[in-house]
Amino acid sequence: MDDQTYDVAIIGGGIVGAATFYKLQKRNPNLNIILIEKEDKFADHQTGHNSGVIHSGLYYTPGSLKAENCVKGRRELVEFAKEHKVPHDVCGKVVVATRKEELPFMDKIFNNGLENGIEGIEKIDAKQIKEHEPHVEGIAGIWVPCTGIIDYRKATEKMIEIAKGYNANSKTVLGEEVIGVEKDGELNTVVGATQKFKAKHLIFCAGLQADRLARKDGVDLKEQVVGFRGDYYELTEQAKYKVKNLIYPVPNPDFPFLGVHFTRMTDGEIECGPNAVFTFKREGYGKTDFNWKDTWDALTYKGTWKLFFSNIKFGINEYRRAFSKKLFLKTLQGMIPSLTMDDIKPGRAGVRALLLGTDGDTRDDFRIEYHGHSIHVLNAPSPAATASLAIGDYIADEAEKHFSLK
Repeated sequence: MDDQTYDVAIIGGGIVGAATFYKLQKRNPNLNIILIEKEDKFADHQTGHNSGVIHSGLYYTPGSLKAENCVKGRRELVEFAKEHKVPHDVCGKVVVATRKEELPFMDKIFNNGLENGIEGIEKIDAKQIKEHEPHVEGIAGIWVPCTGIIDYRKATEKMIEIAKGYNANSKTVLGEEVIGVEKDGELNTVVGATQKFKAKHLIFCAGLQADRLARKDGVDLKEQVVGFRGDYYELTEQAKYKVKNLIYPVPNPDFPFLGVHFTRMTDGEIECGPNAVFTFKREGYGKTDFNWKDTWDALTYKGTWKLFFSNIKFGINEYRRAFSKKLFLKTLQGMIPSLTMDDIKPGRAGVRALLLGTDGDTRDDFRIEYHGHSIHVLNAPSPAATASLAIGDYIADEAEKHFSLK
């Protein structure tokens, strides 16, 4: 048992938990805060397995939390990375339309970008696409100069390092899975697998486990988190010259994911992907990973089946690509026709959490709720990493208001 009583305990050491710790501690250096993470290192799930893209805010509905926090968070994240020497590069990206039918939706996301105040975006033609990405074939596109790449693991670690410097009594705990919460009047006891921690207030940034921990904290939550794995390929050394920076397709408005894209990473590798397939283990990164509880929870939830049936054609195609290099390559060739089987090799995988409604709706916007002496980040899909510092500010505002912190 940790004998100290903390002002705030933050559960979850991904980038949203780290940004919350950083923002709350910076604004309130006298608060004693503990950050608890179940893995042996920070940013080990969604944060550390995402595409590493600093998103512009192009795709998100104007006025939504996603749009507002993405644009604000992106600008702050870039300044943070510059100041603290986090590896990053604001290299820009092209969004490419390869078919005439995609043009109306391309226009829509371009207008979204204008409404969201995204600086420097412009429509480009086929010739201009080639000026940015010579090996891409498209009929029209959008140039987005403020999109970039970053090492999100290092950004997470830097936020935590700085936060700890504000107060010597604040601390972080790794390798401690939170399995329950005990209430005793104004005091909460966070029950870990091996230790207990007392705190006046709790903030849950639990990602793939957000719904389970919310219920353990007494939240009456009807929705459920369902995990989707994304598999990546990498370009081989002989093919890296075919991609300069970032190349995205025009997303299909009927499918809840952005589609397969090309990303130059901060280490110089170039990733192609991801696809999006239902995973039988929430934190499983292998194609055959399996967990009984995760599978049971997902497949006995009617929202999962509603999502499956409303996206059955897409789902079948995604699964076929997951097990077929040839089909994955065919998708990539939609934008870069010169790619060959020898140009790609299997890469890593990531898992993203979707908070599904009982009707199969993916609860697309960020969702952060106050409950008693707790704040729960129930839904923080992409672009949560880009928006993390803005989300941290939002949560800090909520904490100061609801918890009367100062």
